[in-house]
Amino acid sequence: MEVARSLRLMSTASANCLLIFSLWALPASHAQLAPNRQQIPDTPGQGDRPNEGFPSSHKRAEEELHQGTVLTGKGAFKEAIPHLLAAQGRVANQYAASFNLALCYVATSQFKLAIKTLNEWISEGRTNADVQNLLAQAYIGNGQSEEGLAAFKKAVTLSPQNEKLFLYVADACIGRQNYALALKVVELGLHNLPQSARLYYERGILLSQIDQFDRAKSDFARARKLAPESEIGYLAAAYEQLYAGNMPETITAAREGIRKGYENYTLLTILGEALMRSGSTPGQPEFSEAQIVLEKAVTIQPNDPNSQISLGKLYLTAGRLNDAIAHLERARELVPEKPAVYANLAKAYQRRGNLDEAEEALTALAALNQAQAEKIGEAPGDRKAGYAGLGVEQGTAVEH
Repeated sequence: MEVARSLRLMSTASANCLLIFSLWALPASHAQLAPNRQQIPDTPGQGDRPNEGFPSSHKRAEEELHQGTVLTGKGAFKEAIPHLLAAQGRVANQYAASFNLALCYVATSQFKLAIKTLNEWISEGRTNADVQNLLAQAYIGNGQSEEGLAAFKKAVTLSPQNEKLFLYVADACIGRQNYALALKVVELGLHNLPQSARLYYERGILLSQIDQFDRAKSDFARARKLAPESEIGYLAAAYEQLYAGNMPETITAAREGIRKGYENYTLLTILGEALMRSGSTPGQPEFSEAQIVLEKAVTIQPNDPNSQISLGKLYLTAGRLNDAIAHLERARELVPEKPAVYANLAKAYQRRGNLDEAEEALTALAALNQAQAEKIGEAPGDRKAGYAGLGVEQGTAVEH
């Protein structure tokens, strides 16, 4: 059960490359706008090649948009923002500039700026399911659940069979520890898409957050059966065994998925954790394997806090205190609200003799544990017991 608790924040976002938002970035070409499919020109008489005949300032703006879009696609959201701001109001495809800017704001937790940017676009009578969905995530991230739910419902009305809408908003809710709303979102998704393996997987992750491990295992089993031999199938199989406390079966499922080519950093992290939890110690082949897969997971996705925590714990076990602290501090930068960060940091600092830092970590841990207990207590009824790549391409159209 302790293993389950240590990994239960690995959500569908992780399975789908951590909801990095980057694949949602709009490309900067073929700027058209629905419903009349007309181009948004900066100067009169432009055609489909916006740089032709532009003054140099307009060309620079298009170059800024291109650079901002590339950076967004790479997940370099903070670095993309200045380029996208420079493109605002000066490019043919203002939708791409505005959407990608809002996307970067959400990804960097600048939710108020994202809300402002998206609402300005919507106020001009332009919207689509992705715009409303991103607005929902921004509202939820800003603690405005009612507004987030309203935007989410508009997105679903526009695209009721769009699986990603439910997944992204559910992840936003989990990020805010709003488990009741997350369950509502996922269950609405399953009502619309009853054969969605990813939604069952998402609900399994969510239920594990509120200690509903038996129900979580059931959802993981359903996801595995719906999508056998897929990345989600192997992730679900590994989690199913993990929550059952079966480390050998967890290791087998994770290894099989990796052998099939699914070197998903979440799957690698599950394998590394399970190998450590199975009792392997420094010097044993299993411990070396755990180190290899966890280092690979961090290389694949350095912004995944779970991989950073797991590798930090491994280095702590190996007595590599400086390396352990470096990875755990990186995890703290990524998720300052996660208790597992501070529990392990306290141990590492204590062993290195940094008693003040250790005490600080323990104090933060106690506060987070109390806050988490209160959040779980707010879950409805019997549950109390218990957005990577996503960018808009610059040529994508927006519809009313």
